[in-house]
Amino acid sequence: MQLTTVFLRQAAAVIAGSLLAASAFAQSVSFVEPVDGATVTSPFKVKFAVSGMDVKPAGDMTAKTGHHHLLINMGPMKAGEMIPMDDKHLHFGKGQTETDVTLPPGQYTLTMQFANGAHQSYGPELSKSIKVTVK
Repeated sequence: MQLTTVFLRQAAAVIAGSLLAASAFAQSVSFVEPVDGATVTSPFKVKFAVSGMDVKPAGDMTAKTGHHHLLINMGPMKAGEMIPMDDKHLHFGKGQTETDVTLPPGQYTLTMQFANGAHQSYGPELSKSIKVTVK
């Protein structure tokens, strides 16, 4: 009985440690600027951040790397879906982590979508949406 209890405690400690290690390497993206709900004046600065992956230019297909895309009034894209090149899908294929955005007055949803070197979305897990009002 005591051997079983010791084994179960050790197994629980190993599992807990593994979960902590996995969460330390969780992949995510975020907006550094602007904050969700911000009122901004055009042009305004947008800064991107990514955790658990590295930013590399378009064309670089190294594992766990990619670059940012800013989607205007659109939600996240499915994993593997190719991000179009148009005025609603802004590409930062040189590896940029910030930009100045010019939009007419109004309310907008901005979605940052991280994608691989071939512009294929990493999915909703590596996206973040915020709302901004442009004066």
